[in-house]
Amino acid sequence: MGDSLARTRGFPAEVRNEIGYALYLAQTQRRHVSAKPLHGFGSGVAEIAVAHERNAFRAVYVTNLGDAVYVLHAFQKKSRKGISTSKADSQLIRERLRRAKELARERER
Repeated sequence: MGDSLARTRGFPAEVRNEIGYALYLAQTQRRHVSAKPLHGFGSGVAEIAVAHERNAFRAVYVTNLGDAVYVLHAFQKKSRKGISTSKADSQLIRERLRRAKELARERER
């Protein structure tokens, strides 16, 4: 969704590989060891967090909208304080989740 693919392509190769593998597992209805439910967004929304050279990279995706896996957002976490997702990132995830649900409904027709 949105610029998630372009953002992911800008991540270091090791991070891209791990996120890609996690998404492959999600497509085959399995879960990567590092994938965790992202609370506050409903069921099916998960996050993969990858640490690389003192940086944190994240990808948020949803798996329960038909037969597709929608990547809602990919970003590098900037804050050194706390583990929560920023308000701006959370809002973007909510907007893209709403759009993904619309797309899933359209695909069902």
